[in-house]
Amino acid sequence: MNTTFTAPRIARLLQDGFHAQVYPGAAWAVGDAGGPVAGGSAGVLAPGAGARPARLDSLFDLASLTKVIAVWPVVGTLVEAGKLRLDVPLGAFWPETAGHPLGDVTALQLLTHTAGLPLRANLRALYGSDPQDVRDGVLRERLRRRPGEAVEYTDRAALVLGYLAEFLTGRPLRELATRRVWEPLGMTDTRYGPLPDALVERAAPTEYDEETGAHLRGTVHDFSTRLLGGACGIAGTFSTVGDLGRFLRQVLDPVRPPFGPEWAAASLRVRTGELAPVRGLFWHLAPGTALRDDVWVHYGFTGTGMWVSPSRGRWAVLLTNKLYYTRETGPVTSVRDAFREAVFPPR
Repeated sequence: MNTTFTAPRIARLLQDGFHAQVYPGAAWAVGDAGGPVAGGSAGVLAPGAGARPARLDSLFDLASLTKVIAVWPVVGTLVEAGKLRLDVPLGAFWPETAGHPLGDVTALQLLTHTAGLPLRANLRALYGSDPQDVRDGVLRERLRRRPGEAVEYTDRAALVLGYLAEFLTGRPLRELATRRVWEPLGMTDTRYGPLPDALVERAAPTEYDEETGAHLRGTVHDFSTRLLGGACGIAGTFSTVGDLGRFLRQVLDPVRPPFGPEWAAASLRVRTGELAPVRGLFWHLAPGTALRDDVWVHYGFTGTGMWVSPSRGRWAVLLTNKLYYTRETGPVTSVRDAFREAVFPPR
């Protein structure tokens, strides 16, 4: 891989983002099936006196990247083990959904965001604060659309798939992701929060929390995930660029467990037919690219992103804590788009 044009350009881009207060800190890496070929960091974990610099081993709240590094591969292990068929309605084998609208939905529709689920909402306001009440409410909720009618991104798809994996295995998602995915890949820095005290100082803080009077650090920013104990399909994971590089190597060249080439290939191609925007299985084409560019991505609300291109043999990861400053997405979107273009030039 030619990195002479990408690494200096990326370093300048991320330094500019730090000085413009798009985020306090950032870390990045680019690699191929053999591992990382370039990487670096910019800025600090949090502004202020005695600020610690952001580093390659800094831990970031991954937000929705949880869907890809936890739910997506765990579901893949179930599919490849023959324990889950993507095209069978959930109600045919999952008693909690039988007789409810969700029972007519398939796992494939959940993975492609074509299930017709309600869009994101305040789970506590709808179902209360008891995790079992939330689960019951989510699994029994009416659909927004008929399954297969439209592509509409919703956090609920990953939440339901996490519940499904727990039903099929009898084990919590936190354990499934650790045992089936992260440990086999050597992702020793990756875990669901809250982080233990020994790791909090390596963590990049996110948004200001009115209840504690401080920025969240080592505790997931997503309120619904905190309501569910810090671990669910929506969000909750913390990791480093090094660990995510190990994960993306597996996605790019799945020659060993936890999942094989069939699952990766099935996920990194269009699975939504004529519906738009096109999606694979939890992965989607990078904004600003065409199908011929073959760049698949997933973003996180905290300012994170992972990209992979099978035909180019290349992956990339960018972690930031832009949420420390604002929930506005425009500035970090510009940085992510420029980062993607530097790593995956248009064809």
